[in-house]
Amino acid sequence: MSDLHHPSIHAYDRPVDSWWAASAGLGPAAPPLDGDVTTDVAIIGGGYTGLNAALTLGREAKTSALVLDAAAIGWGASGRNGGFCCLGSSKLPWSAIIKRFGLAEAQGFFRLQVAAIEHVRSLLRDNAIDADIGPDGEARLAHHPRAAADFVADAALYRELFGVTCEIVPKEALRARGLNSAEAHGALLEPLGFPLHPLKYVHGLARLAQAAGARLHGQSPVVQWTREGRRHRLATPKGSVLADRVVVATAGFTRDALHPDFSGRLLPVLTNIITTRPLTAPERAAQGFDSLTMCADTRNLLHYFRLLPDGRMMFGARGGISATPAAQAAMRAQLIGDLGRMFPVWRGVEISHFWRGLTDLSFDLLPHLGTTEDGSVHYLLAFHGNGVAMGSLGGSLIGRRLAGQKLDLPAPIAQPIPRFPFPALRQTYLRAAYAGLGIKDRLGR
Repeated sequence: MSDLHHPSIHAYDRPVDSWWAASAGLGPAAPPLDGDVTTDVAIIGGGYTGLNAALTLGREAKTSALVLDAAAIGWGASGRNGGFCCLGSSKLPWSAIIKRFGLAEAQGFFRLQVAAIEHVRSLLRDNAIDADIGPDGEARLAHHPRAAADFVADAALYRELFGVTCEIVPKEALRARGLNSAEAHGALLEPLGFPLHPLKYVHGLARLAQAAGARLHGQSPVVQWTREGRRHRLATPKGSVLADRVVVATAGFTRDALHPDFSGRLLPVLTNIITTRPLTAPERAAQGFDSLTMCADTRNLLHYFRLLPDGRMMFGARGGISATPAAQAAMRAQLIGDLGRMFPVWRGVEISHFWRGLTDLSFDLLPHLGTTEDGSVHYLLAFHGNGVAMGSLGGSLIGRRLAGQKLDLPAPIAQPIPRFPFPALRQTYLRAAYAGLGIKDRLGR
């Protein structure tokens, strides 16, 4: 099985009808590859990971990379996500990470996530990329009283193990903090991370990579990957690249047919977003929600949302098994219903945009930065819906590794990416997992 979803999700020539695409302006020129070329490093994927790798190679190793993207630069997950530059990239709880790898490695993994946030912040600041960044911090809103009670232990863990002070906001104080929701039973405010416009960031990053010598080619999917001795031949519809080394940076849009080493190792899952028209100040005040802070609820099948600088609400959710047009319409309706239930003052407000995309899960629920057996293919995959920060720093780390630097990575991200057992059943696994997680969400577990 080469694809787990309806082919429409891979329609590379179809523009993404997102608010980000409508508001980002034109990206840099990246014409399709035409003809046969040779390069030291070929990068598959023109998102945060691939562009950061190309930028680092150009700036630190003076090595020009060639970037291939199946669609326009920024068309994939990097240009259509929620814009949460924050902690994350793993779906394992910290307790499980500590049990498996030990406290020291878990703390190293946490520090790497903090460094990833600061990497993006520095890129934006030092290169004057205007990506509409918002205030620091992230709010986790408890969808159930049990989840609110868990915040005490969560805050203690952050303080005692990672040296980070979080604030617990009780239910009765949410309105005063501009975080009121009909379903929220309190909030945990984590001080790390910030929101941004994901596609403006991609466009700025692409221009930096080009200035550092990278060649960017959109509308150039890799349709065949073969070996010629120690080198790699990547064929596209109108040309090919012969490269000594290859970087795979395709995240949730990685297809099983790309290369046998990556077949069956990722589960691409759908994530969905709507945006409203700009909400007026009285509408925001009536709901008691006017904070620009990044927010997510505590469900396993979570909602993630935030007010954008112009006052519109961006509201997203995991979920949905099928990418068919009919399922897409049903998910849009579900999101609108969820928005109205959680924010009843805004029920029925005009929806300006709806779009979907793919994020990637690994079997062990961890991100993976590694190389294949012969050391010539490098990859960073499996962000679990949280790739803005880690995808960016991870791409830069791959660039450093390609430049000859030795990386000292924490164990949770340095493991080889495992293959799913019976990978043809991945959609079946997902259906079962979603059913179980839905039950747990209703119970507040």
